[in-house]
Amino acid sequence: MSIPVQKHTSKVSKLAENIIGSEIIKLAGEVNEKIKQGETIHNMTIGDFNPKEFPIPAELKQYIVDAYFDDQTNYPAAEGMLELRNAVSNLLKYRGDLEYKNDEILIAGGARPIIYCIFKALVDMSDTVIFAVPSWNNNHYTYLNFANPVVIEATPEQNFMPNASDIKPFIEKAALVALCSPQNPTGTIFSKEGLEEICDLILNENKRRGQDAKPVYLLYDQIYWALTFGNNNHYNPVTLRPEMKAYTVFVDGVSKSLSATGIRVGWSMGPKMIIDKMKAILTHVGAWAPKAEQIALAKYLSDLDHYDLFIEEQKKKISIRLNGFYEGFQSLKREGFLVDAIAPQAAIYLTIKFDLHGMKTQDGKMLKTTEDITKFLLDEAKLAVVPFSAFGASANSPWYRMSVGTCKISDVDAVVISLRNALTKLS
Repeated sequence: MSIPVQKHTSKVSKLAENIIGSEIIKLAGEVNEKIKQGETIHNMTIGDFNPKEFPIPAELKQYIVDAYFDDQTNYPAAEGMLELRNAVSNLLKYRGDLEYKNDEILIAGGARPIIYCIFKALVDMSDTVIFAVPSWNNNHYTYLNFANPVVIEATPEQNFMPNASDIKPFIEKAALVALCSPQNPTGTIFSKEGLEEICDLILNENKRRGQDAKPVYLLYDQIYWALTFGNNNHYNPVTLRPEMKAYTVFVDGVSKSLSATGIRVGWSMGPKMIIDKMKAILTHVGAWAPKAEQIALAKYLSDLDHYDLFIEEQKKKISIRLNGFYEGFQSLKREGFLVDAIAPQAAIYLTIKFDLHGMKTQDGKMLKTTEDITKFLLDEAKLAVVPFSAFGASANSPWYRMSVGTCKISDVDAVVISLRNALTKLS
């Protein structure tokens, strides 16, 4: 008697079958389709820059051109060009309050390969990864590693940043704690005390485990660290608690600070043993930053006075937009509309709130879901923003990310006026 063979119902791997693509890119596609149809849309979905409003430094642009004319177009060193790793080490020492040698630094093609490498180097199948939501892509990287997520839903009362008491119940099983500050999508930062408490929690757990056990590591994404505003300060775990250097792997780069999202140069710094393993992984992925861009950036970062001038101007341009939108939302709130915003602290994002669940449009349609509200904002206010549900928050969260890197200053008043007109149509 023959045994029937069960057919495999999928033509791809289980991982590929079940993976979820970027929710933000999907929303951006819908927006771009409306723009193609001739609609004027205020598109504030993607964490990117309009190069006409936020160009990269002129010197960096010229250095990149020079490097290509100098035929710097072959493979770069696997760990990154030495001159760039030296320049990054210098930048971190004199502007970031961090001491890392060039062999503790790994260059890659932006922050994404770095995050992928950190997960692959530190997280085994079925390991526990702790992260808060809303946050960028921790859920997807955890899935790609077949790990078990412990998801903490942060609250507006704590500026959507997790605290030690949130993490503590799960720390004994954790292989990795993934944190980001300044935070994407919220544009908020850790307080000194809040980050110190999390560091102490990790240090105490590793003391409990002992030297022979695999420690719990901290992935610390600080890609926006240069972009803080007003009296807000960026803090990192290693400066606050030097013992954390043995357990912290950073995600960093110039994608946001220099408007260089398309230049694709990011880096990680951490314990040499881990950086070496990440380098080995990256050699099989090949996600290196282009050699010409690496050489150009090394030259640009050799003059930190010019770097400082650019960063100050960058922060001024971003801050004008963030504060303008924040004041606009506070004005709408004072007028009685059910909106709100958290005062900007850092990055290129404003956390905004549309508390519109249950309201009705002029044609009698009720806004039952966040998806309904998002569509209403797009159709009526011509405003495209990303709900926090796209960053792992609950499906009915009224909070959204507004990204200001692609907008003109004149867009601020235009968006507020358009929102006011749309919101008056609700009852």
